[in-house]
Amino acid sequence: MNKVSVVTVNYNQALVTEELLHSISTLNSYPDTEIIVIDNGSVINPVPQWQSKYPDIHFIRSESNLGFAGGNNLGIKAATGDYLFLVNNDTEFTSGLIESLAAVLDSHPTAGMVSPKIRFFHQPDIIQYAGFTPMNYFTARNKRIGEYETDKGQYDGPAKPTGFADGAAMMVRKETVEKAGLMAEHFFLYYEEMDWCERIKRSGYVIWVEPGALIYHKESVSVGKRSSLKEYFMNRNRILFIRRNAPLIARFLFYFHFCCLVAPRNLFTYLRDKRPDLAQNFIKAIWWNITHKKDSKDLGYSIQKI
Repeated sequence: MNKVSVVTVNYNQALVTEELLHSISTLNSYPDTEIIVIDNGSVINPVPQWQSKYPDIHFIRSESNLGFAGGNNLGIKAATGDYLFLVNNDTEFTSGLIESLAAVLDSHPTAGMVSPKIRFFHQPDIIQYAGFTPMNYFTARNKRIGEYETDKGQYDGPAKPTGFADGAAMMVRKETVEKAGLMAEHFFLYYEEMDWCERIKRSGYVIWVEPGALIYHKESVSVGKRSSLKEYFMNRNRILFIRRNAPLIARFLFYFHFCCLVAPRNLFTYLRDKRPDLAQNFIKAIWWNITHKKDSKDLGYSIQKI
């Protein structure tokens, strides 16, 4: 049996993280499991209290916010498992989750990463993710399969390849990480898992989804449903993803599409909704990509604001 390391990242959401830890302790029956929690520079350091409360869990404190990729990379480096299960701290486990995902990697040697089916925690019959369609590099858009549909078993069946894993819950082989590398930390937030999936696929692996495994997700607990932070990094990283992964012709067609359709539409929407902060961060996201190389470590956003 392969050892599984569960890795999650906390940032100013100690109670949410404790709810996840409770669900793991209550519902996980996989015998060879280690749990690693990264505190990503929370204002109030919860690690000393957690170490007393959860003596069997490995806690790591970062004194600064390293973002989604950086925080997870800390956990990956510390993990001793053969399989690494990266989960958002705002998720909750169900019975048999780890067993089902590990079985996919056990049975399919070219499966480099697998995600479970994801439902919304606060609408537990509604699907968030049952796979991803391939990326359209002309628009930098793809779709979560089944998103917002009532789960009637329409996507159940054997595990199968899919376009991308979902960053809320993805199990990856340690050897896959060793071959493809860690997540690119300069994404900081959003699109880093898609960029990682592309590198994993280029390394010879396939991304899978296991509809028989289920996790619940309390989406957007950390950043809010429509914040300036989210608007900046979603747009900055959408462009950055294309710069790093799309073929040359597709990149030029994407730039045309973004400048002629996306930018005017978004700016009109921000102004209509009286959200000049979103307009400012949208323009800032575009300008970052014009003025920075695709591997630049400069986030273009003050960490103190996050």
